Amino acid sequence: MPSQPTKARAYIDTNRVISPISPLLFSGFLEHMGRAIYEGIYDPASPHADERGLRKDVLAALKEVNYRAMRYPGGNFLSGYRWLDGVGPRDQRPRRRDLAWQSIETNQFGTNEFMEFCKAVNTEPMLAVNMGTGTIQEAANLVEYCNAPVGTQYADLRASHGYREPHNVKYWCVGNEMDGPWQIGHLEAAEYGLKAREAAKMMRWHDPAVQLILCGSSNSAMPTYPEWDRVALEICWDQVNYHSMHYYAGNRDNDTTSYLALSAEFENFVDTLDGVLRYVKAKRRSKHDVYLSWDEWNVWYKDTSGSGGWTEAPHLSEEVYNLEDALVVAQWMNVFLRKADVLKIACVAQAVNVISPLHTTRDALLKHTTYYPIMLFSKLAGGVALDVAVQSPSHDTARFGVMPLLDVSASYDEANSTGAIFIVNRSQTESLPLELHWQDRAPQRISAMYQLAGNDPKAFNSLENPNNIVSVSVQPPAVKDKAVELLLPPLSFTVLETRL
Repeated sequence: MPSQPTKARAYIDTNRVISPISPLLFSGFLEHMGRAIYEGIYDPASPHADERGLRKDVLAALKEVNYRAMRYPGGNFLSGYRWLDGVGPRDQRPRRRDLAWQSIETNQFGTNEFMEFCKAVNTEPMLAVNMGTGTIQEAANLVEYCNAPVGTQYADLRASHGYREPHNVKYWCVGNEMDGPWQIGHLEAAEYGLKAREAAKMMRWHDPAVQLILCGSSNSAMPTYPEWDRVALEICWDQVNYHSMHYYAGNRDNDTTSYLALSAEFENFVDTLDGVLRYVKAKRRSKHDVYLSWDEWNVWYKDTSGSGGWTEAPHLSEEVYNLEDALVVAQWMNVFLRKADVLKIACVAQAVNVISPLHTTRDALLKHTTYYPIMLFSKLAGGVALDVAVQSPSHDTARFGVMPLLDVSASYDEANSTGAIFIVNRSQTESLPLELHWQDRAPQRISAMYQLAGNDPKAFNSLENPNNIVSVSVQPPAVKDKAVELLLPPLSFTVLETRL
């Protein structure tokens, strides 16, 4: 067995292109769950609220992340949601018992308020239609309400609500997690496929430009995975553009070494579904392509509360993220770049309060550790993803066997003559020397370098200590002979921004 290298090396060549990076990989998700909507983005009682009741501090933080799309209104909530409850005069909207989260839904925030929110943060709306208790007709009616010009029933209803011009929503999810027995109106794969196909046909007849996302497996541990995906795709292939995948990561066994190697599982999930896509396309002799939409992803295991006790805006699943969580999130987004050829949409769940990088009180806002890698990827990863050759020392993990200590991705934006390199050092104790070599075009300089690191994988931010684990700007190294040398701290995420 060859001896371990004493240092790591990474080789970057702008000719080794994986794929263009879809901006929609940097998207978010808002569900009517807990305090994501009420006391999250919408809180008229807060001193930070604007005239629409939207939290200005939350809007500013979301604009800094620059989510390219926002999925709404669910999530499990979707499968019992009547969209007509959330439009029209607020004093006429019904209060409902939300069976998904055992909460009271006031419907004071609905479709049009969501459109106003999307404009406020400059993000693309991604709406979802109810495939649980909802009908294919109701799904089609919502597309008419949002996208049709005035002159017919639901478009005129929109105009009567103060929105004469169509919202022109492009991205639509055809249901949510319909493979899950926990889902309101759960369907078997063939039943869902047939219903989704007919809904998709009607939705497209209203607006041929819509891009439709089919429900895939809720996670890779489902007993029906990946057969569910195959069956649903074979029925709906020609009607949809994307196939969804959901996954929530956790460290329930308190095995930090294996937890920090979860990128292996993320990549396997993508590779399996990529294989299903290739199989179905070949079986159907199709020239049509369907891509993956990872439209729910995040760390979620410390606070899994899901019952609101029939109250309004209960505190549900308000995860507190620590350093190791941030490093897992950074690796997850490395996987997004490494799989950019098939993965085109990714929505972190959720935007605020519920399993979120952001946490609000009535008068304050906290950025959790995971906020920083999400913001840095969204800000700096553009153009094309590059296939980085990495030589790294390795270590043993209980769950995944031998894994390299380094996890790396890179992007190159020729139009702006910029690049970015994203590096996680998984070691909990050792700094790791790294040589970065450019094999074709070396950058003129490293224009900026950011680092998130700490000594304790369980370290977290709080309202009392909000800057405990944050990304900081550090002095970038000089480029010499088309290379730079770095010393990566243990438990660290390092980002280099290059000027070519």
